[in-house]
Amino acid sequence: MFGLFKKKSEKEKLQSQYEKLMGEAHKLASTNRKLSDEKTFQANEVMKKLEQLQQ
Repeated sequence: MFGLFKKKSEKEKLQSQYEKLMGEAHKLASTNRKLSDEKTFQANEVMKKLEQLQQ
């Protein structure tokens, strides 16, 4: 209840976005390989930003 109004940190936002993109890429892998590869690329870009934040 006390975490209800807690704002997400930049790290948490990027991690959530990465997980969402990877989930979409996995779903698309069986139907549209090109879109799946695009989502994976976007997820990797988000991971690079996340790694830069941790340094």
